[in-house]
This record gives sequence, C-alpha cells and structure tokens, in this order.
Amino acid sequence: MRTRLIPLLLATCLGLTGCSALPAAGPDRAGTPLKVVTTTGISRDVVENVGGERVKATSLVPDGADPHSFEPTLRSVRDVVYADVALSNYLMLEQHSIIKTLDANLRPGVPNISLAEAATKYAAEVIPLVEHVSLDTIWLGIRVRGTGSDKGATRTSDVRLQVTDVRGPGHMYAYLTETFGKPRIYADSSDGFDAGDGYARGTATLPIDAHTHMSWVFTKPGIYQVDVAAQLAVTDDSRPYPIPGGTLTFAVGVDPHSVPGHENSTVLDAGHADITADIDTSEMYVFADPSGGGEHTQVRHDFASTVISVPAKALTEVPAGAQFSFLGRPGEQVYQLPQAVLGAHVHGEIDPHLWHDVRNVRAYVQVIRDTLTDADPAGREVYFARARAYLASLDELDDHMKRTIDSIPRTKRHLITTHDAFGYLAKAYGLKIAGFVTPNPAVEPSIAQRRKLAETIATLQVPAVFLEKNLIARSSTLSALASDAGVRVCPILSDALTGEAPTYIDLMRYNAAQLKECLS
Repeated sequence: MRTRLIPLLLATCLGLTGCSALPAAGPDRAGTPLKVVTTTGISRDVVENVGGERVKATSLVPDGADPHSFEPTLRSVRDVVYADVALSNYLMLEQHSIIKTLDANLRPGVPNISLAEAATKYAAEVIPLVEHVSLDTIWLGIRVRGTGSDKGATRTSDVRLQVTDVRGPGHMYAYLTETFGKPRIYADSSDGFDAGDGYARGTATLPIDAHTHMSWVFTKPGIYQVDVAAQLAVTDDSRPYPIPGGTLTFAVGVDPHSVPGHENSTVLDAGHADITADIDTSEMYVFADPSGGGEHTQVRHDFASTVISVPAKALTEVPAGAQFSFLGRPGEQVYQLPQAVLGAHVHGEIDPHLWHDVRNVRAYVQVIRDTLTDADPAGREVYFARARAYLASLDELDDHMKRTIDSIPRTKRHLITTHDAFGYLAKAYGLKIAGFVTPNPAVEPSIAQRRKLAETIATLQVPAVFLEKNLIARSSTLSALASDAGVRVCPILSDALTGEAPTYIDLMRYNAAQLKECLS
C-alpha cells in the first residue's frame, strides 16, 4: 500500500500546493545540470566522478543506511520526479519498495538503468548466489520464474502465489519468521480459503524473478492435498493474469512411497525446492535440487508426479509465545519443514554486490558515461574525458587492492563477516569466505548457524572477524562469538558510504587497510 500512496501524495503536492511545474526531461534548460537520481551512495559517487559539474546527483538511500531495508520517503520521491536519469544497482540489492517507487514516479522518457545488469555488456563479471544449506528435511520455498515481458510485466510487477484449498487430516500453515522471531502468516487452512476475498488467508506476494523461504506446518500425520495457483499483477491497478496451478501432495509422518496413485512419483525429501510460478509459460511446478544449488542446477517436477515428504523426524513442539499461538498450544507437537534461515529475505539468483571487485566498477563507469551522453549529447567530451580519468584512478585502486591483500599471509586470508556481501572481494583479490552470520542482514541466524560459525572461528584460528558499520546495532551475534573466541572485531564497509569513507575509492581503500591490519 505504501508504494501506491507515495506517487499519489506527491501528485497532490505538485497539484495543490504550488510546487514548481515539472521541467521537460533532458538538459534543455540552459545552465541547469543534468539531474541524476541513484539508489545508493556508491552509485552516486561514480556518477559525480563521471559527470562533474554537468550533473547534480542524489541518492535515495542515505549514506550509512542499509539498501536492503531502507524505505523511501516523500522527499526522496521528489528527487525521482525531477530526475533526468535514474540509476539503480538492482539484482534485488535494494528494498523492493525503492524500486517500485523509482519506476512509478519517473517521467516518461527518462532513462532508467539497472547498473548491475547493464554492466555485464561492458565485461562485468557476476557471481551466482548459491545457498549452502544442510538440513535433515527438504527446504521448501516459493519462487517466481521468468520476466513476463510478453504480458507487459516490469521489475515493479508482483506475482501472487495462492493456496486455494487444503485437504488432509489436520490443518496446514505456511509462515515466514521475520527478524526478531515475528511470524508472517502466508497460508492458514484452519478456517478454509475464500475466493471472495482473493484467498487472503493463503496469498504470498513476490517480485518478478524472486524467491523466498518459509516454514510449512502440518498438525496431524497423513496425506495432504494442497491446491495452489498464482496471478501476475503487472501494475497495482491492472487486472491480474491467472497462472493455472494444480495439487501438491504432502506425505506427513508417513511413507511417501505408499501414497495412493503416486507409486511411481518422485519423492522430494532433501535439498532445496520451490513451489514455482512461471510467468513466461503460465504454469506452476516444483523446482528442486537435492544439492541446493539454486536456479542453475534445479530440475522441474510436475505436481501430478511429485510427493513432498515431511518425515517423522520433522515432528517438533509449538514454541512458547503468543506470536505462535496460531499453530496451537505451546508444547503441542506438529510436523514442520523449517524455513532454514530466519528473516524476510527475498532475493534473486545473482549476488548484487558487484562493486567489491574494482573491475566491475570500471564497467559501471562505462554504463554511466554512455547513459549521461545519451541524455546530454552536448556533454559528450566532458563525460568521456572524466570517465577516462576516473578509470585510470580505478586501475590504480585495483593494483592497490591486490598489493595490500597479497601482503597478508595466505593462511590468514579467511574472511568472516556479518552477512554474505563480500564474494566479489574474495574472488577478485584472493580471500576465502570462511563464514558469515546470515546470507542477508534482514535475517536472524539459527542456533545451528551460530554453532557452525563458532566452530569455524575456532578451527581456522582466525585473528579477527569483520563487522559492517551500518549493521552494528543488529550484529550482536558476531560480536558475541568473537568475544567467546577471544578474537578481534574489526570494521568493514559493504553497501554504504560513511563519513570515514565518503567515496567509493575511499571505501575500498578502507577495507583493504582493515583487512591487512586485522588479518596480518
């Protein structure tokens, strides 16, 4: 609802309070810099280096804030409305409300570029997100595949995945545990599902090409038939496209090979699987991989020939606390396929933190140079000259990063951080990602994850762990583990500029210095 209100409220401001009339898109106003809006401060800094005085750049996410969770304000939306060029990192780095607000409020004809995606045309290298999960049961989530471009879908479109009916000996619940343990319920069969309210008790909404994790609970053993469907909402106000679904079969606490009519079906009982809505083919299926490798290694399984196993070892007790009362009384036993990680982490398939490899920012520079030139042809010589100078500075930075990290003893180049944001840094400069608290700062670590990280710190005898400055208030876990192990906690920067590192080059040099000081 918030992302729909922002453009409406801003329109009211512009229409009723005497705000200045909107200028035409482009640099036609004499002496007026090209207005560029970016989502992050890192992108803003690169724009300023390429554009110089010919541009005025602002970022929607303030310096020091976390782009994974920051929500846009009316003031930031005003920058979008007046922008001549818009640049996001995307690959689902930013909170989805930022992307929706950006796309909804730009004037017609304004260039709207996803840097991380466009940079691949200039030789940027991307790293797939691979989820390393060791579970005794299957890890079951939900997923959207495809672009939906033939239906007019954009990155701001939504897909509604719906449970429309559940038949079985007990009730079924699907929920996501957010940060600090608060559950968000996506499906609750205890009172049935109503087509009249759009299956409100059984609907989860995802962006295009995203997936998320959740827990699945069954109150009694037996065979459950779960009907699912989906809808593609191209815009908030458009009539959704239906995506036909089908019936999923769950074998709860019983032999999955003995389900009537499924004697020859595939049994999914381990690894990572997603109930998937494919908006290109307008169909649904289970996308699964026993090794948990993600989009690039998963295999399609049709509902009609698949059984999802919820084994007897999935039996657990309803936790104490009023927030879990929807599952039953505390201590009652239920069967649960766990979420695996705690937190509302909706993500894509590619690691979005490209800038930690300086060579990728070289590609960002070229995208920005060409985008500014297209929007302001009169500034071509300026943009190309400044881009050449900045690229030379980035070459020096890349050499500095290599020299600095090469000076760290190879046996000590183990990086343990708050969240999984440094894969590009490790790959480019010879570090090893030894561990992180959680894949994303929006999630909370499980007990098993804490234990594994503590064992990693002890086994590798790392001299230090690294805490992202903008996440200090939410990162007590890593500090506590480091204290128990008697190792240092050193600062590192990931997604945001700070007062100590007000530019991208400063950020990278800061990190190199911290790594050398704390690991050598």
